[in-house]
Amino acid sequence: MSRFPILFEDGEALVIDKPAGMPVDRPKRGGTSLEDYLEDLKLNFHRPPWIVHRLDQDTSGCLLLARNPKAVKRFAQAFQNRLVEKRYVGIVAGKIEQESGTIDLALNKVSTKEEGWRMVADEAGKPSVTHWQKLTEVDGNTLVEFRPETGRTHQIRIHALAGLGIPLLGDPVYGDRNTAPRTMLHGSSITMTREGKPPVSATSPMPEDFRALGFADEGGASDG
Repeated sequence: MSRFPILFEDGEALVIDKPAGMPVDRPKRGGTSLEDYLEDLKLNFHRPPWIVHRLDQDTSGCLLLARNPKAVKRFAQAFQNRLVEKRYVGIVAGKIEQESGTIDLALNKVSTKEEGWRMVADEAGKPSVTHWQKLTEVDGNTLVEFRPETGRTHQIRIHALAGLGIPLLGDPVYGDRNTAPRTMLHGSSITMTREGKPPVSATSPMPEDFRALGFADEGGASDG
């Protein structure tokens, strides 16, 4: 039995519910990563699945895996052709006046000896677009739905800071790590259209640490 909840499964695709704190790739400093559990995710197949996209270590939620080499190529092409729709929910550390909008800010990677690397808004960078909608406010924080059109590294995190003017709660790079136990970002759903087959479609429930801050499923306030 897999240690990860299986949100979708068929002959060529798996969607797992990745826990917060689990790196997808093996960290340079060593330690456990999702790669260590791919054998467990064979689920009666002869070969372990392949990782076809990434979530940050702190980010929880829907992660798509391919179950054979042909699927790896098809899924990679689907991401490139923007046939994969991903929806995230994140808690930002403050209130937002607008109800919804689109953040269109090109991003570039910068690195300094003092702070290490990070992404910054830069007109000379790669085009990056995120659609967003305010869901609800609790105790001065706001739950926001993010629908990235592009898939840049740290895109939602830097777009929250540079586009909304408020970082994600707990973000150690773009905000304040002391405001939450992790960067409060969750991959709540993923849908990928496929030719001749039903779409891959999966939804991950609101994680417990979001609920503990008063945010329940579907953007409503938690009862407890």
